[in-house]
Amino acid sequence: MSLESLTAPVHIPSEPTSTADSAWQRLRSEGLRGLSFRQGLLAVFLLIAVALGGAAAQAMLALEHVALQGREASQDAAALTAQVQRLAERTVAMERSARQFLVLDDGALRERFQAAWAEARDTQAELGQTLTGSAARQLFADWGAQADAAWRILQNPGRARQAALQRLNPLFSRLHSLNQALTQQSQQAMDRRSDAVLAELEQQRRLISALVVGAIVLAVLLGLGFGRWLLRPLADVETAIGRLGDNRFDQPVDVRGPVDLRRLGRQLEWLRQRLATLESDKTRFVRHISHELKTPMASIREGAALLRDGVAGPLTSDQAEIVRILGDNSAALQHQIEGLLSYQALASDAQQLRRRPTALKTLLERVVDEQRLLWQAKGLRVQLDAADVTAPVDGDKLGAVLANLLVNAVRFSPPGGTISWRLAQDAAGISIDCLDEGSGVAAEDVERIFDPFYQGRHQPPGARRGSGIGLSIVREVVQAHGGSCRLLASERGAHFRIEIPHANSATTTF
Repeated sequence: MSLESLTAPVHIPSEPTSTADSAWQRLRSEGLRGLSFRQGLLAVFLLIAVALGGAAAQAMLALEHVALQGREASQDAAALTAQVQRLAERTVAMERSARQFLVLDDGALRERFQAAWAEARDTQAELGQTLTGSAARQLFADWGAQADAAWRILQNPGRARQAALQRLNPLFSRLHSLNQALTQQSQQAMDRRSDAVLAELEQQRRLISALVVGAIVLAVLLGLGFGRWLLRPLADVETAIGRLGDNRFDQPVDVRGPVDLRRLGRQLEWLRQRLATLESDKTRFVRHISHELKTPMASIREGAALLRDGVAGPLTSDQAEIVRILGDNSAALQHQIEGLLSYQALASDAQQLRRRPTALKTLLERVVDEQRLLWQAKGLRVQLDAADVTAPVDGDKLGAVLANLLVNAVRFSPPGGTISWRLAQDAAGISIDCLDEGSGVAAEDVERIFDPFYQGRHQPPGARRGSGIGLSIVREVVQAHGGSCRLLASERGAHFRIEIPHANSATTTF
């Protein structure tokens, strides 16, 4: 085996990578829309397994090739050492036969010299297959010339055998020197082959490292890409369900991704349309029935008023009490019907905003001032801590929201209590907080406090129960502005916070 064979580039099969590429191309050509969630996960795992398996297979092949080269280099080094040693032994045999022939004059000894010389030439031929440089060829030529000169002396020794021996001494000294030079050449050749094997090993190490890193990067990219493709539809489904839960039926449900999740998206879209139809029917029914109830209820109230005024004659005390009960309850019922009609109108109009730049601090001060008689009647104090914030909002509708929160706080606040307002702005947007010192909201009412017509368990003693639509209108208007209204945990009373995305501070006490 020659030195060039060790430094030849290693051919690493690329079938695993080709398999991964073909699988990816097939997925791209066929499209991902036809895959289900389970098939998508399986495809991800298969592609990642192919990428990592391909890198592992190529690493194994590279290491096997380097190991094979190392074994061959070791075998060739052993063979080269044996050949050099055999050449030295044949040289010693030639020298011994030549000297014995000159002393004993035995033809068999000369034949033994010739046989040892022939073996030495064969050994040189084998060495020549490995030591191919010009220096080695020159050493072989010089070695042959010295051997030829010794052979000529043996063929014509003459009578002065001692003189012939003297002529052989420098020839064999030269042969031994040439053997040492060939030994050095062989050692250098073995060193070069060892260096070539080490260089190949280092090259394969870098290749394997690159393959492993590439496979890991590819696996991570595949995982992230497919994870986004598989998980994004779940986020769409979650968002759609959240909108349906908030009674927001204006946006269609569009879920993309695996075929089974798209099928779920179509079912949610059908549900959205169905719920929108039911909501429309409910609104229409409530509006119609409310109008139908207003006329007879007005007649009942008017009749009760006529009886109370004595138009039909004087009433006894018991009859007057009955008429009072009829009048009070019919008035309360009419108030509920009018509140129901107002809620339907406000809920329908909440989505139609007329935004314009509005100074929110001024708006809040105006709302507090408009309700002054209401909160002063209970001996309440309103504290306003507001920053100078201007934002594009519908001032009329947002003012109605603030008024509803204030009326709600006044209703539940104890006499002499304090209602606190805070208006602030940060990087996320605007926040408006309303805090009272009332009884707060019961834990079982938190989830439903913004539902239409829901009455909480904690009601002010002696007060007429409200319609339960104020907080519903608050939520509708705030959501139309793209914000949210939440009930926050508070040690005392209720703490409502309005957050509107993207809309300095002085404390004012009224």
